Amino acid sequence: MINARNELVLAPPAAGLAPVEWRISDGPQPYDSAVAVMEARAGAIAAGRAAELVWLLEHPPLYTAGTSARREDLIEPRFPVHVTGRGGQLTYHGPGQRVAYVMLDLKRRGPDLRRYVATLEEWIIRTLAAFTVRGERREDRIGVWVRRPDKGEACEDKIAALGIRVKQWVTLHGIAINVEPELAHFDGIVPCGVSDRRYGVTSLADLGLTATMAEVDSVLRREFEGLFGATADYAVGSAENNSPGRQSASSAALPSR
Repeated sequence: MINARNELVLAPPAAGLAPVEWRISDGPQPYDSAVAVMEARAGAIAAGRAAELVWLLEHPPLYTAGTSARREDLIEPRFPVHVTGRGGQLTYHGPGQRVAYVMLDLKRRGPDLRRYVATLEEWIIRTLAAFTVRGERREDRIGVWVRRPDKGEACEDKIAALGIRVKQWVTLHGIAINVEPELAHFDGIVPCGVSDRRYGVTSLADLGLTATMAEVDSVLRREFEGLFGATADYAVGSAENNSPGRQSASSAALPSR
């Protein structure tokens, strides 16, 4: 199936903008407090009080339910379920997965959401290529996929997910690449609503590739700069609210449709 996103002209690196700050956090970051910091920073960007930011982090094991999540896709709530404002359905986050929260000002970069999503996908694809993995888009499935002929005819696995939200034309949430997470933790949900048995979940480690998180981070930064423009190390004390986030939402808050 032809994927229309393959034909989109990617967003050119922004000219005349300040470098995007690049932040990396060590250790699992609590989900609700991370989202609170992200939302505060996005508000500061929209108000012109802070630079754009990419924040790389990991979370403790948890599930997140996007705006299209379905109750029936939560098979077994092994971990806390957080209802979130990003697009998409249910997904898993946990140690060994690199999450990148991307806060960019699309008013200045060009208010084109389809092009922005295609550029995020290209960022993932180029990063995977550096580790000899061919990631591909699919018209009928969200995320970046790899072919798995070793599992059977037409089998494919998702290696990276993406889900975004936009407020005042500033982006929130972003991407998640499976480096070396515990893949069995995905079994508690139908990841992103894809239930076809031909489609599963994989990681760099599952594909037999040894890559440290630091190595992945280095490639992510290089490929981001080629697509979105220059970066600068995170400035401690940047405008954002470090107050605790909201209480975790339970699975009962999932829509019942």
